[in-house]
Amino acid sequence: MQRIRSTTILAVRHKGEVVMAGDGQVSLGQTVIKHQARKVRRLHHDKVITGFAGSTADAFTLYDRLEQKLEQFNGSLMRAAVELAKDWRTDKMLRRLEAMMIAVDSKYSLLLSGSGDVIESDSGILAVGSGGAFAQAAATALIAHSALDAEAVAREAMKIAASICVYTNDNLIVEKLLAAPQG
Repeated sequence: MQRIRSTTILAVRHKGEVVMAGDGQVSLGQTVIKHQARKVRRLHHDKVITGFAGSTADAFTLYDRLEQKLEQFNGSLMRAAVELAKDWRTDKMLRRLEAMMIAVDSKYSLLLSGSGDVIESDSGILAVGSGGAFAQAAATALIAHSALDAEAVAREAMKIAASICVYTNDNLIVEKLLAAPQG
């Protein structure tokens, strides 16, 4: 069976906003089988935005589990993410999931993985997927050398990633939240 490759997910926290963008391409081997997949979605009363890279069925399992944890911990993304990562690492069924997830809210930008990682970004930029490194590098440069807002940075960085990564297209889903004030 051919491995499904797809996706670039990018989260940018900048100028009082947090934005997540995801491309729509799904590929099977060297063939594009879908152009407009929705890999970015809102959870917990639209206060959390998530994006995934990896198996779609596995991602839906993770979305459901994260939503349950958010309900259990009254919308606390950090607490819910840590508990999900513990389950993901130790649960026999979850351990086999092939996906990575980024979750953001007004305060936190977190990368979650099946090895139990919950990583908070130092720079406000996180990316996963086959074009993630390209998008992250582009977003970092755009923030440092332009006056663009978070959404414009995310869109331009994803456009750059799509021009480099054959598993990424420029059919974007972009979601935005206001970031919590610093201090």
